[in-house]
Amino acid sequence: MSDLLSHAEAVWQAVAPELPGFTVEVLPSVDSTSSELMRRARNGLMEPVLLTAEDQTAGRGRLGKGWHSKPGHSLTFSLALPLAPVNWAGLSLAVGVSLAGSLHPDIRLKWPNDLWLHQRKIGGILVETASNGEAPASQRMVVIGVGINIARPEASVVAALLPDGAGVTAVAPAGLAEVLVGITPGEVLERVTAPLVRDVRAFATQGFPAFAQRFARLDALQGQTVQLSNGTQGTACGVDDSGALQVLTAHGMQTVTSAEVSVRPC
Repeated sequence: MSDLLSHAEAVWQAVAPELPGFTVEVLPSVDSTSSELMRRARNGLMEPVLLTAEDQTAGRGRLGKGWHSKPGHSLTFSLALPLAPVNWAGLSLAVGVSLAGSLHPDIRLKWPNDLWLHQRKIGGILVETASNGEAPASQRMVVIGVGINIARPEASVVAALLPDGAGVTAVAPAGLAEVLVGITPGEVLERVTAPLVRDVRAFATQGFPAFAQRFARLDALQGQTVQLSNGTQGTACGVDDSGALQVLTAHGMQTVTSAEVSVRPC
């Protein structure tokens, strides 16, 4: 039995009592767990499900970037939940807070959707939503895609994982096994899933303000000099009540949303 399959039952048992209809699926291979769940949602499937795969051949990240995975070396999964929050703003940050809290005390969050370990990227988050004509107008299916490096990525895939940008010094991504020696993807899945479901459901009723203090403690950019993708430089000053990044520039405080630009430390 594969590592992921051996932990699937425990994941289901931890979540199903609080989330009726919840299922866990493990596939040998898929193009992208998030793409698969989005296809299902658009075709009318609105039941909560966690989908993971031994091999993901066309994983997707933010701003169209790919996420490369290798069996046993990383964990890729997507969680689909019907959700009707008062405000969707800040959901990816709440997801990051939940994952960081479950993974390791050294994990930090790089706004808006990266998990960092010792100043190196260890994982990423992609949040998408899909609507269905039969569901209430206020309710959508949210698909939360997560990729976490377990083993430190090999040099051959480092370039594919790093963000584009002239003049950026290449820094190899991190792997969770650096601080949790011997941990497996299945063990990580079991560790993060139940808390993630609880936190996403809490977000639906309480919004990002319920996670703001936890995010502030994990904010890897706080006080750092950053450069936006349009070339503007400034000092990262945390986030506002909606989860938008606040950057103090030469022209004053600038509010940055994830839809507009990418951010990297200088």
